[in-house]
Amino acid sequence: MDELDTGIASGPLREERRMLYALIPPAFLVLILWSVFLLDLSYELDLFRYGLLPREAIGIRGVFTSPFLHGDIEHLINNSIPLLVLGTALLYFFPRLAGRVILVSWLVAGFCVWLTARGNYHIGASGVVYGLAAFLFTSGLLRKQRTLMGLSLLVVFLYGSFLWGVFPILPRISWESHFWGAASGVVMAVMYRDVPSAVKDPLPIEWDEDEDDEDEDLGNDGAAMPNAQGPAAWSSTDTWNIQGSERSEPCTPEA
Repeated sequence: MDELDTGIASGPLREERRMLYALIPPAFLVLILWSVFLLDLSYELDLFRYGLLPREAIGIRGVFTSPFLHGDIEHLINNSIPLLVLGTALLYFFPRLAGRVILVSWLVAGFCVWLTARGNYHIGASGVVYGLAAFLFTSGLLRKQRTLMGLSLLVVFLYGSFLWGVFPILPRISWESHFWGAASGVVMAVMYRDVPSAVKDPLPIEWDEDEDDEDEDLGNDGAAMPNAQGPAAWSSTDTWNIQGSERSEPCTPEA
């Protein structure tokens, strides 16, 4: 796995082409989301019924279909932009891990929502968005690379307000989808922390270990001890309340 990721970084493809290849899949996914939304809006298909309905047999299909469904145009926009930005970053920095991260953020997190969430229809791609953001941020913290540290800061700068989405603050926001998406992203980042990024820094970050070495070389009386080894060398997803055969108004997506 390490060799594959390193090979991509040192291959003949120019950086511009790599960025283009990383952009295409997220752009295609966003195009699908918009197509589904426009079809639902134009023909009044009421596709919200294909959303995720927790602990109901018919609702488990929403694990697969709910990320394609959105309540209104604002909800869709709030998920489209992060999906495009974070999806491109994921494919650019971790092309060999991208598929696994997306699937876990989509399916595993979705199944956890089906098991634990409130009994409303949950729709939207926010769970996937939270999974990507959490994976990229945690990966940047765990690796000794300037590029990924910068990426972590960028994620915080652009989507830092997402943190509040994992708490049950607004009743009509599916915080459960946000929580499980973020949790899956963190777990994946920890599991694959030893897999290097496809983008290598020219100069890696070196932590200052002089103080630690000095402490190890001092005896109990403060005198320096010999060292035989030599010196030691860092959207939100909305819920829909169903009453009888009618659905409620879509909740206002949070940024």
